[in-house]
Amino acid sequence: MQGLEYTVDIVMCIDATGSMAPIIERVKDNAQRFYEDLMEVMAHKDKSIDTLRVKVIVYRDYYYDGEESMLSSDFFTLPAQKDAFRDFISHIKAEGGGYEPECGLEAIALAIRSDWNKSGDKKRQIIIVWTDASTHPLEKDEGKKPGNYPTNIPTNFDELTDLWDGQFMGHAAKRLIIYSPDAYAWTDIANHWDNTIQYPSKAGEGLNEVDYHTILDAIASSV
Repeated sequence: MQGLEYTVDIVMCIDATGSMAPIIERVKDNAQRFYEDLMEVMAHKDKSIDTLRVKVIVYRDYYYDGEESMLSSDFFTLPAQKDAFRDFISHIKAEGGGYEPECGLEAIALAIRSDWNKSGDKKRQIIIVWTDASTHPLEKDEGKKPGNYPTNIPTNFDELTDLWDGQFMGHAAKRLIIYSPDAYAWTDIANHWDNTIQYPSKAGEGLNEVDYHTILDAIASSV
């Protein structure tokens, strides 16, 4: 609508374990032109964004990777901070993780608690997950979590669902887009959480079949 300000925040949760090398290299390449390509897709849909911010969460496995288990950026405002965004992306390496599963649910919890933009007449708050692995259950080794495990993570799936349904994200604004195998807990999330869409992939194949333009279209369709 004319005269209304549209603000869009995107949090990219990227599984950066060893098997994810193909998609991570593609994400790094596409980050060089992410803003321009997204704006082009938006224009084709007769949509516009007044303020676009992107945050990146890189996750692996608290039970295996120590200090490299979870790395998070601040929000980058694009295009003004696109060089800083590209620089953060460029340093991501596909390594670690041990054996499947990984700490994807912890990444989701961190993403939900992001410092979302409160300004603008129309808002969209989008979390995107790229992974080729299942997740550890949040109940795993309860009371025996590794020393680097965060204290503010939900202790079970129901608590994580409550977090998704809670006050951190606007009910009408929030969207969750998941590129993952048909595995725990991604399929449970897709089946039970509102405003969520899952694009299935095959575990261990690095999401090779996920097309960059499909990702852009999914984002633009969410706005």
